[in-house]
Amino acid sequence: MHVTIVQVEVKPAYVQDFINATRENHLGSVKEDGNRRFDVLQSVDDPTKFVLYEAYASAEAAAAHKNTPHYLKWRDAVAPWMAAPRVGVSHKGLFPAG
Repeated sequence: MHVTIVQVEVKPAYVQDFINATRENHLGSVKEDGNRRFDVLQSVDDPTKFVLYEAYASAEAAAAHKNTPHYLKWRDAVAPWMAAPRVGVSHKGLFPAG
């Protein structure tokens, strides 16, 4: 399993816009072939900070996600709302085996 954990910090004025756009991306992502999980988390301590937990069956499936219409729409919409560049770190999923 290929997992990417993406850290996002959003400008305060755009938090709800980010949530709305990310919900649409989530809904499209969970329908993709190879998607295992696509969790969106918001910090309790700082509501401008988010974590996206993206799990795919393979690195190829994760790469294909970045060419989907819902991802491209999300990427372009949220770019001006970022307080800092988003950071994604790839991981090899060990458990559960998938």
